[in-house]
Amino acid sequence: MNAVLIAVLLFAAWAGPAPFYEIPADSTQCLVGTAAGWNSSEATLRLFEKSGGRWRQVGESWKARLGKNGLIWGLGLHPVPEAAPIKQEGDSRTPAGVFRIGGAWGYAADIARRPGMSYTRITPRDLWIEDPASPSYNRHVRLDADPATAWEKKQQMKQDDPAHALKLFIAHNAGPEIRPGAGSSIFFHIWRAGGAKPTSGCTTMPESNLRALIAALDPARNPLYVILPEADYARLRSIWKLP
Repeated sequence: MNAVLIAVLLFAAWAGPAPFYEIPADSTQCLVGTAAGWNSSEATLRLFEKSGGRWRQVGESWKARLGKNGLIWGLGLHPVPEAAPIKQEGDSRTPAGVFRIGGAWGYAADIARRPGMSYTRITPRDLWIEDPASPSYNRHVRLDADPATAWEKKQQMKQDDPAHALKLFIAHNAGPEIRPGAGSSIFFHIWRAGGAKPTSGCTTMPESNLRALIAALDPARNPLYVILPEADYARLRSIWKLP
């Protein structure tokens, strides 16, 4: 399905009333990403915190890169518009919608983080399964021994790639029921070439911003990631109670 057709279908999906939804009341921290359109691979990120019933931006906004083919509806907390196309494995699009975030991963022994924010040091035995045929699709697996097969090596989280030296999980297609083929291994991680390169579906940013984001997120505040085209965010902001 080409980019123009996907953009037409995504626009058509919002031709009627927006499906009812409100972000959870116990979510008082929200990272908002907005892109120029469904086919944009660039976004602006802003962190918000809720206090006294009002959302307030924390700090300055910063730039990020998305999938090279732009955005497409993902599987998260939000309702997906009827007949709208959704994220598929290998489509090089970033899943759009509202997602839980949390669980940091990296090559270092530890990182700055709030109490309750889990951190896993990645070893050669840590896999994230991107094979839709596997019963462990879109899940973390730790082997008892170093990878021995080509399949295991392809799933390794540690690939001697500086861009993946630090990651934060985005809960797209994360269960409790995981849909085979609907996209896997969606993270925030460090961008490549100073932001000159898009991604295969993740959201990337400068390392300094990623470290600051992880250090700021408080799991007790049930942090969320909202990523949408600007026009759709503006339309849904009051309906979905977004920042």
